[in-house]
Amino acid sequence: MPSPTPVPPRDRADTPWRSEGAPPTPPPRRRMPGGWRGLILAAAVVFVIANVVLSFFNEGDEPTISYTEFSKQVAAGNVSTIYAKGDAIQGELKSGRPKPDGGKGDYKTFETQRPAFAEDDLWANLTRQNVTVTASPVVVQRSFLANLLLSLAPMLLLVLLWVVIARRMGGAMGGAVGGLGRKAPPKPVELDSGARRTTFEDVAGIDEVEGELNDVVDFLEHPQEYRRMGARMPGGVLLSGPPGTGKTLLARAVAGEAGVPFFSASASEFIEMIVGVGASRVRELFAEARKVAPAIIFIDEIDTIGRARGGAAGMGGHDEREQTLNQILTEMDGFSGSEGVVVLAATNRADVLDPALTRPGRFDRMVVVPPPDRAGREAILRIHTRDIPLAEGVDLAQVARTTPGMTGAELANLANEAALLAVKRRRSEVTASDLSDALEKVQLGAERPLVMPEEERRRTAYHEGGHALLGMLQPGADPVRKITIVPRGRALGVTLSTPDADRYAYTEEYLRGRIIGALGGMAAEHLVYNVVTTGAENDLEQVTTIVRGMVGRWGMSERVGRLTAVPSDGQSPYGLSAAPATLDAVDHEMRRIVDECYEEACRLLRENRPRLDALARALLAEETLDEAAAYAAAGITRLTKDHGTA
Repeated sequence: MPSPTPVPPRDRADTPWRSEGAPPTPPPRRRMPGGWRGLILAAAVVFVIANVVLSFFNEGDEPTISYTEFSKQVAAGNVSTIYAKGDAIQGELKSGRPKPDGGKGDYKTFETQRPAFAEDDLWANLTRQNVTVTASPVVVQRSFLANLLLSLAPMLLLVLLWVVIARRMGGAMGGAVGGLGRKAPPKPVELDSGARRTTFEDVAGIDEVEGELNDVVDFLEHPQEYRRMGARMPGGVLLSGPPGTGKTLLARAVAGEAGVPFFSASASEFIEMIVGVGASRVRELFAEARKVAPAIIFIDEIDTIGRARGGAAGMGGHDEREQTLNQILTEMDGFSGSEGVVVLAATNRADVLDPALTRPGRFDRMVVVPPPDRAGREAILRIHTRDIPLAEGVDLAQVARTTPGMTGAELANLANEAALLAVKRRRSEVTASDLSDALEKVQLGAERPLVMPEEERRRTAYHEGGHALLGMLQPGADPVRKITIVPRGRALGVTLSTPDADRYAYTEEYLRGRIIGALGGMAAEHLVYNVVTTGAENDLEQVTTIVRGMVGRWGMSERVGRLTAVPSDGQSPYGLSAAPATLDAVDHEMRRIVDECYEEACRLLRENRPRLDALARALLAEETLDEAAAYAAAGITRLTKDHGTA
């Protein structure tokens, strides 16, 4: 099965979208830079300059002398050749003479006019002085066409130079300000005949989302059936979910499944420093999509420009972001339902979007794209390992069980890291150990060649042993998968605990167990060394996040009550998220819960000090303990969900 084509590149730097599967656009008509008025003005200026220049070239033409002077030169024998036409005479002297008008230099060729009343014997004088009388002019004059070309050549050259400079300046200004003037429509990317577009076959782990998007595919394939029933397709579909869950891939799959052109852009690419550029780009994008309808427009990270208006970030309601958002709203209002243009957008912050954007008639359907479950992770791993040779002992189902909560992008990175490790180890296939080491690198971080003093290693062993032991002792806690005191990433040691199955809701008991386990490292150092080190920084960040949610969002405090006092992102765009007294109560309850959990952690470690010492000794000897070795070192039998032995 051929792999899907990559995201096509932008054809021009000032076009913020990419198009895929659209028919070729006819080439735009070339416009005269500066317009015809500018060209006529330039031609007039150049004509004047050309005449001035040509006047210098005409200075070298033969002078007109008096007939008296001519007679003197003939009598002196200084005339070599003449040509007569009527009374006009052209001639050439044997030796140059000063110009009669006092100009600089001498002349040898001349012109003169014989008076009609002259009765001198000119022919006899010419014959006596052996002057040659020719049948052709002595000085050949340029033809009218030659004179015309000579006079127009400088003008044409300067006009050509002006056109080139105007085009270059126009292109530079268009790129600098995002193309403020008229621009040619974007050239759609033509797919190769052998290339395959992304379809639902390339998407796994989110079958329920595919079912919702199948309505869009069916509408694009059979619009007449919906019109016959009086049904209207949603003006827009908003894909909401955590980063890496495949929202962009889903949008491309919808277009590929329906076989319609796909225009994709990131919302941030519409924004420029100059106000009005983003709105202009939105108008052009929707116009291009309507030309090749049915089509799909996909706007990624729409929360960049779609945030609720009227906040402190605005500039009187007239900043570039709001104008771009207003133009998107206007364009979506213009849809009649029969244009065949469907707008898809993606965001991981649907809660901050402007209500005008999500009202019926615009993005009136929201599709939540969650992280995949165990079966979905296995299917995603199979897709991302299609081109990776796997050894016989590789069990992707087992890998899926040990990666709860990972998104499609993280699983793709896991498969790639395993392939990179196999190449470094000079293997022809990816083995189970490659996948295991890659998972450790992704979850725990890369190993650091850091040589720690023995006392530092011992304190780190007790720190990680405290985390692990409390995780083993807490009922319903996530099993401990691995403990290491090898420095990884920014941490001097890591304890990895993951659940046996995916969790979708958490009890207060489970969350308190998480807090107790996170405080286990600090409690162990306090118990053994009676000190507090900076190694608990990340632990305290996790504890703060969990306890803030318990008190301020999930109603797990009797004093605060059943209300949301803290936004999901921890901050409010309008200042205080609740009354000051409520926020004081939240702070008080957070401290109370953490203090209770810390006391419980210290109590459990004191009661199980021999197990803590045994875990620390094992870590100092082995540096890394897997699940079985960790439970054996602590002398604890791991229990399954049904309280049987593992």
